[in-house]
Amino acid sequence: MSKPAHYLKAEISKSSTAPLLPADSEDSALGIRLKQYFKPQDIEQVFEGYRYAFKAHEGVVRKTGEPYITHPVSVACILADLHMDVPTILAALLHDVVEDTPITTLDIKEKFGLQVAELVDGVTKLDKIEFQSASEAQAENFRKMLLAMSQDVRVILVKLADRLHNMQTLEAMRPEKQKLIAKETLDIYAPIANRLGLNSVYQALEDLSFQYLHPMRFNAISKAVMAARGNRKEVISKVLDSIQHQLKVFHVDAEVTGREKHLYSIYKKMTRQATPFSQVYDIYGFRIIVKDLPNCYLALGALHALYKPIPNKFKDYIAIPKANGYQSLHTTLLGPFGTPIEVQIRSAEMHNIADAGVAAHWLYKSSDAQLTVLQQQTHQWLQRLLDIQSESSDSLDFLEHLKIDLFPDEVYVFTPKGTILALPKGATAVDFAYAVHSDIGNSCVAVRINHELAPLRTELKNGDHVEIITGSMAKPNPAWLNYVVTGRARAHIRHFLKSQQSSEAAQIGERLLNQALRALHVDPKQISDENWQKLMRDYGVITKSEILSEIGLGKRQNVMVAHQLVATTDGHVEKHTKLPGNALDTITVRGTEGMAVMFAPCCHPIPGDPILGFINKDKGLVIHTHDCPSVRKFKLDPDKWLDVEWEPESNRLFKTNLNLTVANQPGMLAKIAAGIADANSNIDSVSVEEADGSAYANLYFTVQVKNRVHLADLMRGLRKIPDVVRINRTKGTVSSKVGATKLNLQ
Repeated sequence: MSKPAHYLKAEISKSSTAPLLPADSEDSALGIRLKQYFKPQDIEQVFEGYRYAFKAHEGVVRKTGEPYITHPVSVACILADLHMDVPTILAALLHDVVEDTPITTLDIKEKFGLQVAELVDGVTKLDKIEFQSASEAQAENFRKMLLAMSQDVRVILVKLADRLHNMQTLEAMRPEKQKLIAKETLDIYAPIANRLGLNSVYQALEDLSFQYLHPMRFNAISKAVMAARGNRKEVISKVLDSIQHQLKVFHVDAEVTGREKHLYSIYKKMTRQATPFSQVYDIYGFRIIVKDLPNCYLALGALHALYKPIPNKFKDYIAIPKANGYQSLHTTLLGPFGTPIEVQIRSAEMHNIADAGVAAHWLYKSSDAQLTVLQQQTHQWLQRLLDIQSESSDSLDFLEHLKIDLFPDEVYVFTPKGTILALPKGATAVDFAYAVHSDIGNSCVAVRINHELAPLRTELKNGDHVEIITGSMAKPNPAWLNYVVTGRARAHIRHFLKSQQSSEAAQIGERLLNQALRALHVDPKQISDENWQKLMRDYGVITKSEILSEIGLGKRQNVMVAHQLVATTDGHVEKHTKLPGNALDTITVRGTEGMAVMFAPCCHPIPGDPILGFINKDKGLVIHTHDCPSVRKFKLDPDKWLDVEWEPESNRLFKTNLNLTVANQPGMLAKIAAGIADANSNIDSVSVEEADGSAYANLYFTVQVKNRVHLADLMRGLRKIPDVVRINRTKGTVSSKVGATKLNLQ
């Protein structure tokens, strides 16, 4: 018979103080735990692992002064309380051997098998690799650990048990180190434990982190809770008796217990609601455990007949479980003396999963269908992490995405087929699109929420029915990064934008390099592969496109690269077929190059304007008009600017600014907007100069036109509107006009 889940928390808290040496005795703390569910041959295998670890760590002591072996044994005890299997217990005993001793993963594989070696390797830190910063090392550790975890969830269970025992013995560390470890635990490890449904471990990690991050607040709330136990004992006893009697009347067989909120949960509620401890009434709650699902709802009816339920305080996590598999009915009732009472109602199976999460698979050896669903949900979450890390360019990015993905508050929305998706609180339609599939996210153009069209940035609410509309030519918008909240969406958008920028920059870089080669009277086609290979080795890059991309982004000079390409090892220029005359290219701008070509906001060039290009580091090719005031300073560095020309046909719309002086009369803005629409132009934004009592007003429009001819037609049409006194094209951004109020129409 397995131990009830609520027993685990007490056992976990004891594990660090229990007498642990020698652990290969059946009367030791570890031996007592193992006897409850292991066969004798399994116990002997674990003891063999203990003796191996004991020998490896012999003579080493922890900062607490205890022999080092007490740590891995305590970690093994925590996992034994969860009834984990033999490989997991062995991995717990050996998890620091590879990191701290000469023993290798291969040694462990030969002695204990591949499965144990892989678990140990997944937990082992990367301390032997040099990183640029501590934060990068930490991020890389998480990346490796979660990659291993995606293959086998037992990796993270060992790591969480390891972190829990470290937190239980944290008093031996320096205060600044205590805070650093506690913050990391609160930011990463506690949310992961919560995400995996390990409620006992999650609450213990939060409370221990709270104790070291805010010791004075922790002590104050601890004392207040102790005092409240005595003050509220009579109320709790009366409520408990009433609930038990009411359930008997309704013929519901149930176990009713009082429960105390953990300290960090109380602190979060006080902070969130800005209330003092004296006004937090739900420090104590009640848990009702019944035999099956129908009795959950029967018990709920009985309670609502006993005490009045508080509106909007009921949650059905049975019909819609949390992402970590948690199921319960939550209701808040108005108890005696007007005291709010929180009650959780769940079946015994739900209770097991609520406390042990994914570990319930090993702890209870149950064939319950909910465990299967939980395993699938966990696997899907781990696969999402795998997708995120593959899209993240570096470890710090991945850590940022991971933290975003671990937010515990969730909203539950429906797909068009009725499938429930769990998303973090604040998730938008774009987050939903990427949660369905990365291709849906990359091509989404609109959304229907509850069968009505809505903006993509709309935040989703519980119960929303969401349908994404896609377009074959659509692609991610950089503006989405301002409002998406899931790590998956952010990673996919960034990956797409970086790939697009790199590809476009490589195309521009190739054109710039060809121009420089022709200036040397060298045909680009005659550059040999050997020269390219040598240049790639010199630059330390893998592909030719990396060099071209760096030229396009202004990180390398095209002239310098051209000289290096045509030079031989002895420094002389090879004899290439020379081109007639000075065959310099003029770069053709199509207007569709995207992120690698930027149209300067200081002059807003449009097709038909004489233009030139300026190579700006990290921004790529920036296009200005010839008469732009900014060009004067660029001309001081002639290597960075070049002649460009417009492609004759372009279907893209370009922004430009118009300044209109009009009679200050009602309806003028509407007339002008209609005139712009009649000319097949779009309004990007409009500003109105603040009223000063004058008979005339200045309007500043940013409009979208195809070219100068289109702009001329538009201005001609606007001049025909009565009371339009003056109209002219202006340079600079609309928002820079003094005294103007900008109205963004996007």
